[in-house]
Amino acid sequence: MKLYLLDDAIISPLGFSSEDNLKAIRKGKSGLKIQQRPEIFKNCFYAGIIDELLLNKAFSKIAVNGNFTKLEKMILLAVHQVLDKNKNLDLTGTALIIATTKGNINLLKESSGFSENRLKLGDLGKLVSDFFGFTQTPIIISNACISGGLGLVVARRLGISKKIKNAIVVGADLVSDFVITGFNSLQALSSQACKPFSKNRDGISLGEAAAAVLVSMEKPQKSENISLIGEASTNDANHISGPSRSGEGLYKSIQKGLKEASISADKIDFLSAHGTATVYNDEMESMAFYRSGLQETPLHSLKAYYGHTLGASALLECIITKHSMLNSELLLSKNFEELGVSKPINVIRENQKKIINYALKTASGFGGCNLALVFKNEKQ
Repeated sequence: MKLYLLDDAIISPLGFSSEDNLKAIRKGKSGLKIQQRPEIFKNCFYAGIIDELLLNKAFSKIAVNGNFTKLEKMILLAVHQVLDKNKNLDLTGTALIIATTKGNINLLKESSGFSENRLKLGDLGKLVSDFFGFTQTPIIISNACISGGLGLVVARRLGISKKIKNAIVVGADLVSDFVITGFNSLQALSSQACKPFSKNRDGISLGEAAAAVLVSMEKPQKSENISLIGEASTNDANHISGPSRSGEGLYKSIQKGLKEASISADKIDFLSAHGTATVYNDEMESMAFYRSGLQETPLHSLKAYYGHTLGASALLECIITKHSMLNSELLLSKNFEELGVSKPINVIRENQKKIINYALKTASGFGGCNLALVFKNEKQ
């Protein structure tokens, strides 16, 4: 069965709508800027951080009362944009699925007057649900960096089981001190803007964003739609923070996803990779793609535009994939230079027009989790 991706919104340093984000990416603009946090990290690093003054200005248009954290404002603004385009949506029959790795983790350091309950992901879900009037208990997904994409999987599986018809899936995370120090402890932070799949890459750049999308099991009346037709998640159980060196978990996810979609690898026209620019992630992905027969398929990573937005990343990248398919365009993989992985892959070096009938989105995360999503361009 198919899950249709309808209206969406992206809140990021590149803009506060999907349209603004797409325009920025087409121009090659990056949200990454040099950052300094001398109190926790002596070196400079690059990250994509949302300007809180701009966020507050945008948020003031939807709420004048209430005290909300930065993360909550990002989530509420993204969901509001989607609902504003669907004013007749029946919220009693619509699920709310929230994906995040750390939620309001920044409150551990500075509570700013907020209750300690705001740290709990369940309370975050209730806050968002109550703000808009959802009646179903919100679903919280926190499975490392595949969380946002896994939100689409959960929505589809609930739809297949006839438990829901529609859902709003939203993913969001912050560049908190907790996250910065965590990745620094792994020696994974890049001293420059990240360079996915490049020979001289030296680690990730972090980022923060919120992304939301309305999904439905019912086919829209539009002449062209994008649907999720196959998905799979596997765990390689290799290491708490390191992926399988052979790409086994991601390879199995891809194979299962393609099988469920009932298509072969040679039907995939475009591949949106996880592409974190760490030595092991990019190498692992190249091996999984090669083993899957996808070495000639055009691919990109969006991490050099946004940084790694953790629980939001896979969902954000699915939304960009959706628009790429609808607009028949391949967007370049920013900062790519000389290929730096052992297996051949076809990294997109310039924006170009191409009809995309089928696309594959991959994601991986700590704890060995891997995800593959297969999308179809539905034309009437």
